[in-house]
Amino acid sequence: MGIMKVGMLTGGGDCPGLNAVIRGVVQVIHNAGGESIGLLEGWRGAISGEHMVLTPEITRPIISMGGTILGSSRTNPFKNPDQIDAVCQTFNDLGLDALIAIGGDDTLGVASKLYGEKNLPTIGCPKTIDNDLSATDQTFGFDTCINIVTESIDRLRTTADSHRRILVVEVMGRHAGWIACYSAIASGADYFMVPEREVDLDDMIAVLQKRRDEGKKHGIVVVSEGAQFSKDGGYVTQNQEVDEFGHVSLGGIGEHVAKIIEARMGVETRSVTLGHLQRGGSPSGFDRVLGTRLGIHAGRLALKKEFGKMVALRGTNIVPVELKDAVDKMRGLEDSFFDEAAEFMK
Repeated sequence: MGIMKVGMLTGGGDCPGLNAVIRGVVQVIHNAGGESIGLLEGWRGAISGEHMVLTPEITRPIISMGGTILGSSRTNPFKNPDQIDAVCQTFNDLGLDALIAIGGDDTLGVASKLYGEKNLPTIGCPKTIDNDLSATDQTFGFDTCINIVTESIDRLRTTADSHRRILVVEVMGRHAGWIACYSAIASGADYFMVPEREVDLDDMIAVLQKRRDEGKKHGIVVVSEGAQFSKDGGYVTQNQEVDEFGHVSLGGIGEHVAKIIEARMGVETRSVTLGHLQRGGSPSGFDRVLGTRLGIHAGRLALKKEFGKMVALRGTNIVPVELKDAVDKMRGLEDSFFDEAAEFMK
């Protein structure tokens, strides 16, 4: 048996903890006498062949760095059959034995299809600040995101209180409300809105007015970018252009909600969109450890040639799950979390 040569890529939105995963994979492959190759800018690098050699000397210092040293993109090779052939050609030209894809449902969906349709030996590692992958209890990046959003709301609260305003904070969450729910609980927000439940404007206004009547001089509302006013109402979007995975660019619901609150309550209301702040900066200690562990186990799966699998957190253990099952459905905010948080929205 020759030296194991493992490629890896990071696709989709950047996320704190990606470099920890890369570091974990590289160390495991190095310890086994193998080589690691990083494909640059996600599936774009897999198509073009752009890459870099990864060694422990390069990756040891990167655990505290946010983002990804490999770069990322929202490239979907399945938009063009020639690009699928190019990915396979890159795999062969570089002499790879396995490809570890680190990303969310879109990136992992490509990896799953490549394994199922082209028999390309792929392994998945779950990444998203949205925490919406069904096969894992938590994704790395989520903890860091919650810490950032919570600190941001804590800062916004002081100005809201000083000016007796209501502030609407728009956070990420296209399909799932984990960020909105967790950050609302952690920051003591008055109300939050999530994609899983239709927005009840009357209830929101009633809660905010009750707080006002009780003597509270400011208010905080947290809203997921993917929250909707009705099942048929669609998303609030920046524009209707779609990326290569068919997603529109969300954004603007916070401002819309702020205008409604001000019009109905007669209270000065402002909106703040945290945007890319939520996915930037150094990863939390939890995400550094989780990312490292996922990288270690992804590397071990490659060495054992257990392809078509994704590494997942189940309880406190990292276990392999079928990649096709991991991307089969989204993990929305569970009712128990919403119902617990609802105790503070009465």
